[in-house]
Amino acid sequence: MLRIAVLVSGGGTNLQALIDAERRGELAGGKIVRVIASRPGAYALERAEGAGIPGTVVCRKDCASPEEFDRALLAALEECGAELVVLAGYLSILSETVVTRYANRILNIHPALIPSFCGKGFYGLKVHEAALACGVKVTGATVHFVNEIPDGGAILLQKAVEVLNGDTPETLQRRVMEQAEWELLPRAVALFCQGRITIEGRRALIREADEHQRRT
Repeated sequence: MLRIAVLVSGGGTNLQALIDAERRGELAGGKIVRVIASRPGAYALERAEGAGIPGTVVCRKDCASPEEFDRALLAALEECGAELVVLAGYLSILSETVVTRYANRILNIHPALIPSFCGKGFYGLKVHEAALACGVKVTGATVHFVNEIPDGGAILLQKAVEVLNGDTPETLQRRVMEQAEWELLPRAVALFCQGRITIEGRRALIREADEHQRRT
């Protein structure tokens, strides 16, 4: 059983998608063992509690220095034995220290088609506001591995979502979540748990399922 820690900051809709996928047996032997929030009061912690998953808070503001924050976060991950770290609406940028410790074992979901509308400062509604301001006709979501560059790691999965006339940032955000994020993130986690991902430089390659997996 591969142990998964999910890092969150807000409502936890992507966390809920993972919880639901695990309940349906779709995480390929993965188990969510800890939810770590970047702030107290995040509703995602209530979702975790409702699913019987231990939750904890590691808040940057409570730490005297970036190094202390890194130590606290790494301690929380090590305490639960995390083998895969999933950023599900996590709004705190991870340091190179953390990324190096979990190299090629941190997945993030971003609400746009990277390399569009990504990087430092692009999160939440800001992404969708930027997409609408640019007048793009298609947006979507991306699951990628995390490296030291915000939204700069190897892309694993992407799905396009149409931008409709009359969209607001809120309606577009909801449609991207429903049509892309909630589908891609559980699939990406399942692929990782199956050992079907190979990283080659800046590319993430997905291997075909073996004969047993094809039959099941």
